[in-house]
Amino acid sequence: MSSSFVTPFATLELQRQPEQPGMPLQAFDAADAYLLEQAQALPATTRVLVLNDSFGALACALAGRAQVTSSGDSHLGHLALRLNLARNGLADDAVTFVPASEPVRGPFDRVLIRVPKTLALLEEQLIRLHGQLAPDAQVIAGGMIKHLPRAAGDLLEKYIGPVQASLAVKKARLLHATPEAKAAPTSPYPTRYRLDKPALELSNHANLFCREGLDIGTRAFLPHVPKHLDNRRVADLGCGNGVLGIAYALSSPGAELTLVDESYMAVQSATENWRAALGDRPVTVRAGDGLAEQPADSLDLVLCNPPFHQQQVVGDFLAWRMFQQARNALVTGGELWIVGNRHLGYHAKLARLFRGVDQVAATPKFVVLRATK
Repeated sequence: MSSSFVTPFATLELQRQPEQPGMPLQAFDAADAYLLEQAQALPATTRVLVLNDSFGALACALAGRAQVTSSGDSHLGHLALRLNLARNGLADDAVTFVPASEPVRGPFDRVLIRVPKTLALLEEQLIRLHGQLAPDAQVIAGGMIKHLPRAAGDLLEKYIGPVQASLAVKKARLLHATPEAKAAPTSPYPTRYRLDKPALELSNHANLFCREGLDIGTRAFLPHVPKHLDNRRVADLGCGNGVLGIAYALSSPGAELTLVDESYMAVQSATENWRAALGDRPVTVRAGDGLAEQPADSLDLVLCNPPFHQQQVVGDFLAWRMFQQARNALVTGGELWIVGNRHLGYHAKLARLFRGVDQVAATPKFVVLRATK
């Protein structure tokens, strides 16, 4: 469902991704409007970098009015940007998109930042701005106050320069950072940690979930990952750093693996980890909208530790969508294996889609389920 976003430049029709019929959430908020107020009267030659523009609200508003580069870590955000440009009759090439796994190339006169949920991503982005700002550049970060931690201002001051906080407007606030000369920073990312079973060292780029160590859901799942000696086709859906797919591949030498995640930094991490563990063994690792692009009846097995949030929005709508995608991609008799918190009731949800659902294992907090198509 699209909604109208009134900006200083135009009124835009914007829609979130993935589309959720009946969902009341908008593709923009007051922080987007507040940031755009700071961009009025920009010369058309102004080089603007937009960071973490969730669904393209900022970039679409500025498209054609400045030279706009947008960078973020969400494939769904990139998809939303392209669809919203088209929805508003704007040229696809009016905005250059750069995945967060790649560096941006300036110099930029203005940087507009939506402060992301993961502050490590913000830190990495600010580090990469070193040497990419034009003289007299302005750097402005914004967010809804409830999602704007004090640490965001500390990072801006550390990597950019002195910070001035704005007054609150409609529960949104901006942080204006004045660039000053600083020594080239060294990035602490990617981080790495080791596993004993299987014996792996895993690389984790800045925006990865549980970057400092294996998340407890995956830890509960790993001992129960199935093993097969045939050449079945397998997907690690929402792969993160790739640990489930890699663990399966190590014990199933004939399997054909696809690892997919909507985070570009997850895909970058999973690719590096696959090569470190499995060398040149063939694999497909891609950023995608789950298994939306996977042909029907093309997989024998799907492994998944589903997410329960999209940015700050918590819910099981993404997991439910992934279950539907898995069912469509699996052959008859194919299996979806998942791990989930007990209280989320995934067993009942899967039973609505699959012929049979079995509990493979359980801990006090998690269950491992196998759903058969």
